[in-house]
Amino acid sequence: MLFRRCFKIAKVLHEINEEITDREVRLIGGEGEQLGIMSAAAALKIAEEHGLDLVKIAPGSNPPVCRIMDYGKFRFEQTKKEKEAKKNQRVIEIKEIRMSPGIDTNDFNTKLKNGQKFLADGDRLKVSVRFRGREMAHTEIGETLLRDFAEKCTEVANLDKAPKLEGRSMSIFLSPKPVTPPKKPAKPKTAKVDTPEEENQE
Repeated sequence: MLFRRCFKIAKVLHEINEEITDREVRLIGGEGEQLGIMSAAAALKIAEEHGLDLVKIAPGSNPPVCRIMDYGKFRFEQTKKEKEAKKNQRVIEIKEIRMSPGIDTNDFNTKLKNGQKFLADGDRLKVSVRFRGREMAHTEIGETLLRDFAEKCTEVANLDKAPKLEGRSMSIFLSPKPVTPPKKPAKPKTAKVDTPEEENQE
């Protein structure tokens, strides 16, 4: 039996140097200056004279636009920017808290505390109540629990989705409220105190 092996080939971002085979290109210098339209070979020669690379930056143009640059340095800076952007990007997760209609007060408060922590961390929250057997006859108990949970989270969250029964579960969705920076306290006005000299002048 014959097996084929597949290899993932990295996507080429730019054509550089000898890879550029266009008859004509519009060349931009290292400082951003326009050097005109010329053959790819002539453009590559200019790049080599400066000890730099010829990079095709706009392949869809007519003719394609190429620029003279240090491609290694360019890719390093691009990778650094991408890593920085990823580091600053926060992925919002949906956390879930499950309860039963017969949950006691202590368990409810523990789950409430956990839910408020998730919301304070910036995550969305799904709170659900699962009904079993005869509990399906009293779904209003679950709705009351969910509305109570949402009400106790109003300081840190908005209710996205009201209680809704789907199968044997009823759930709500809560989203964290946007954090507004605290206002700077106004400077207290200092009352003017008359000095003895001012009192004598009066």
